[in-house]
Amino acid sequence: MGPVSSNFWNNLTNETIFMKTPPALFTFSATRACISSMLAATALAAAAPTMEDFYQREEIPLPEGEVMEGASISIIDDKRVALATRRGDVWICDGAFGEDLSKVTWSKFASGLHEPLGMSHKDGWFTFTQRPDVSRMRDSDGDGRADQFVTVAAPWGINGDYHEYAFGTPPDKDGNVWVVLCLTGSFNANSPWRGWCFRITPDGKSIPTCSGIRSPGGIGFNMEGDVFYCDNQGTWNGSSSLKHLKPGGFVGNPNGNKFWEQAPNMGPKPAEPKSGSRIETERKRIPQLVPTAVWLPHGKLGQSPTGIIPDDTKGAFGPFAGQVLVGEQTHSQVQRVFLEKINGVYQGAAFPFLGGYRSGIVPLRLAADGSLFVGTTNRGWGARGGLPFSFERTRWNGKVPFEIHEMRITKDGFELTFTEEIDPKTAGDKASYSMNSWTYVYQSGYGSPEVDKTAQAIESVTVGADKKSVRLKVANRQAGHCHHLKSAGVRSKSGGELWHQNAYYTINEFPK
Repeated sequence: MGPVSSNFWNNLTNETIFMKTPPALFTFSATRACISSMLAATALAAAAPTMEDFYQREEIPLPEGEVMEGASISIIDDKRVALATRRGDVWICDGAFGEDLSKVTWSKFASGLHEPLGMSHKDGWFTFTQRPDVSRMRDSDGDGRADQFVTVAAPWGINGDYHEYAFGTPPDKDGNVWVVLCLTGSFNANSPWRGWCFRITPDGKSIPTCSGIRSPGGIGFNMEGDVFYCDNQGTWNGSSSLKHLKPGGFVGNPNGNKFWEQAPNMGPKPAEPKSGSRIETERKRIPQLVPTAVWLPHGKLGQSPTGIIPDDTKGAFGPFAGQVLVGEQTHSQVQRVFLEKINGVYQGAAFPFLGGYRSGIVPLRLAADGSLFVGTTNRGWGARGGLPFSFERTRWNGKVPFEIHEMRITKDGFELTFTEEIDPKTAGDKASYSMNSWTYVYQSGYGSPEVDKTAQAIESVTVGADKKSVRLKVANRQAGHCHHLKSAGVRSKSGGELWHQNAYYTINEFPK
């Protein structure tokens, strides 16, 4: 039903003037009320869900005149957050959890760090990963400034190339910091151990852990404590992706494998991959090759993935507790990832999630109360949002969005669970869904188009007894492919449409 013109109302009014009896007037009033109700219902149904319906994003005011490009974030307590900048300063923000963010105050804790891309705080000490090392610092005399600095380990090399980044995690359950090292210029290993992952123990021991890294944008844990990093599209990376750092594994780019002989703990050196092949083909030939856990399709789901955090807030940040959140620099977004392990190999689904940030996200951290803090920068690369940098907070307002909650592989298709009860008619209709898939050329050249494209037929849909799940029987699923599911026709029990209709599931293994 389209918009109603003023002539429509005028015609109704003019007709009523000439009606002589009260019933005619009552009929007009009832008709007008009925039409108004129809218009309101139509407008409500047409209003698509937006982020503002569920999550509140707020900018935190920054110290005037300071360049605050976000590099890493650490939660100190329920009042204070530390932000380390790409230019090497560490600031403490007091009041970051308050209702009135205009009242926050900032104090500089340290300066002179070398691109600290990873930081955590415990017992008065900050542990941070910077370009040349993993170090610790603290304020020993209580004046609010760091005065004690200790280098924990520095096993890798740097040569001045701008792209030799080092990203580090908070300590894992054993106290180890995991570090991923970008290749020189993102193409070569011209400094020691470029293209590798290390574990740095609390006593400073350096353990080579994985090879095959190209250009990481962040590193972090899932809820099980396993470690993942985001690699960017480029050589031997057809698209950006989330990859599992399995100790002893090779994650795809062979340029750093020349250091393999210096890591006797790693076992035999992997064979050289064949350029122009496919990961699914090469992993059958190279036992150490760990396949991409989740493709983040270039252009469709961002194009520069960054920080990784688990939602460990037990529901304080919404209905996705236990899943993984991934930052995105170019599109200034946060994506959501559901992971599962099939036959010992990680795979899963990526979903669009949060957007509208004022610049490109690099670090992100969740506090226990459900406050998500992000630090941003365009760093000259460019990013959506219009600002060169920002520091922002996002909180859930308690309203549950209608979304695909999980997407699991089954023996004959996929099982979807939803955050709300579904309308059985639309959710049980094959026409509500469509699926296609593709993979990428595994090659030494830069990136890849989407290749080996296939269409998947939704053969049947079974609605679960819980009215919050469906099982899709799907023909022609492909190992090694990213499967794009669009659920355009699905509606909730109350008639609402999905906030996000698209999901991208990567298949490495089929259930046995």
